[in-house]
Amino acid sequence: MRVNKKLFAAGAVAVVATLGLASCASGDADNGENGASGEGGTLTVWVDAERVDAVQGAADAYAEETGVEVEIVGKDNATIKDDFIQQVPTGEGPDITMGAHDWLGELSTNGVVAPLELGDSAGDYLDVAINAATYEGTVYMLPYAVENIAVLRNADLVPEAATSWDDMIKKGNDAGLDQPFVVEQGAEGNPYHLYPFQTAFGAPVFGTNDEGYDPTDLQLGNEGGIEFAKWLGAHGKTGTGHFNTDVDADIAKQAFLDGTAAFWLTGPWNVGAAVDGGVNVAIDKVPSPTGDPASPFAGVKGFFVSSESENKVAANDFLVNYIGTEEVQLELFEAGNILPALSSAAETASSDPIIEGFAAVGEEAVPMPAIPAMGSVWQYWGIAEASIINGEDPVATWEKLAADVQAAIDAK
Repeated sequence: MRVNKKLFAAGAVAVVATLGLASCASGDADNGENGASGEGGTLTVWVDAERVDAVQGAADAYAEETGVEVEIVGKDNATIKDDFIQQVPTGEGPDITMGAHDWLGELSTNGVVAPLELGDSAGDYLDVAINAATYEGTVYMLPYAVENIAVLRNADLVPEAATSWDDMIKKGNDAGLDQPFVVEQGAEGNPYHLYPFQTAFGAPVFGTNDEGYDPTDLQLGNEGGIEFAKWLGAHGKTGTGHFNTDVDADIAKQAFLDGTAAFWLTGPWNVGAAVDGGVNVAIDKVPSPTGDPASPFAGVKGFFVSSESENKVAANDFLVNYIGTEEVQLELFEAGNILPALSSAAETASSDPIIEGFAAVGEEAVPMPAIPAMGSVWQYWGIAEASIINGEDPVATWEKLAADVQAAIDAK
């Protein structure tokens, strides 16, 4: 069973359309013409420290237009989620916080986020962004950026993109390289980077229903998962050696920078190092080992409204009508160089061929599951893949992985 990406989008649009109508019906008497409180007030917004300037202009414009003052507070990205979860129930937290979509399961379970009313504007965002912003059929996040991995290719060594896994290896070998392709693994594996190959075999982690990922439908151990495990083992330590747990992030990077590897599976965070290192970088889709697309995880960043905010209407209005504009989304893009979530801003940003390349790969990406059951997957997944790479029996190891994950889910 494959993850149905379109299913997410349809459910999300239906939900936000209903919420939008409800908002119009119940809020007109109390709201100003922009949907904000007619009596002013304040909003406190937590953002990571690197993006304070990118949202300050929107905050100033909102205050001038509505009379609602917006205080932007820079926070440490490493602690912002935990601080939010701890402070919201006390009434001391912000009205809005910046964060990642895969926090949603934890935020929802803790009851600290409120639904977001996007209305018709839901259709203005990339499908994967709306999918990720939706949890159990309800939208909770205003997305601003989409991030996924892709293949970086040394275009001087290999001028044309690979059409498949086998073609990629052949192109690298034809260029005289003993190590055509490199991807970070490490002693505990790295399932995030290997996921596109897994999906090409028809083995998503979870299936989906009309509310998104279904925690009761573990697909990890299906027939496609077994075939993926066999393929992974064939290219590990006792096979071709294309996957190696001795290769960590630094070793993978250096191989690409040195020109000993022509293809590097990584994220946009490493493009700068490659360009600064003098590599003629092209961005390609992940070459599939089967005839089906290799779909990486997408991570989506955005803004959440606190369930305890005393000014939810203004918070919703500020996000949808100010943060959700092309101008602000491009300001956020400039601050982080990550593809904007708003379609029009993404199109503008894609004038850069590097961004365009990642965007093309993102069209085949699926949101990383935000459901709490995902926590039961991570603790076993990478170790199992590393064992397979190092020569353990692929079928037995993968079957044990699926059984361990299911047992951990059932125990909760």
